[in-house]
Amino acid sequence: MSAVIKISKVSGTAIPVRGNDIDTDRIIPARYLKEVTFARMGEYPFYDERFDAEGKTKPHPFNDAKYKGASILFVNKNFGCGSSREHAPQALFRFGIKAIVGESFAAIFAGNCVMLGIPAVTLGEREMEELIRLAESASQTNFTLDLAAKKLSYGTDRSVSVGIPESSRKALLEGSWDSTAMLRANLDKAKTVAARLPYMTGFMG
Repeated sequence: MSAVIKISKVSGTAIPVRGNDIDTDRIIPARYLKEVTFARMGEYPFYDERFDAEGKTKPHPFNDAKYKGASILFVNKNFGCGSSREHAPQALFRFGIKAIVGESFAAIFAGNCVMLGIPAVTLGEREMEELIRLAESASQTNFTLDLAAKKLSYGTDRSVSVGIPESSRKALLEGSWDSTAMLRANLDKAKTVAARLPYMTGFMG
């Protein structure tokens, strides 16, 4: 039975991907939407920007060894725009991304992130540029996103305030982001309610 997971902090190094209006087609090409499960989605983020037609690697942060193991993604404006496919955050999550920090996000993309337990928080343009430059020049810098405090901390004493819709923050902190785990954790109550519903009992009784 799955336990309800509360997410209050995410720590790790960061991988920066520059550019405004990066849409879900770039995050994961449409041809990979045909797969039956999300199991291999971690192989595909930014695939067409990372590999040529022969499968040879191209320069891209997701191919750069210095960002290996990074768990926080830094982006710019309107990240995740375009189609509403859940595959985009699934691909990032399965690649190893546990939080995304950017100037702004497409609303549906940000909502899909929360449903996977991925905080998507915002910063101003100047602050975001400073963080991206830091990640590029000192890739082993550790960052900690504290949702309770609404802060991103790094270095010995540096921190910036981040934005996130209160409903999303509350869902992550309380664990209600994972509706399946909540249902399993309350399975006995769900069965009791189901037994009282006419359309679950063939309208008998």
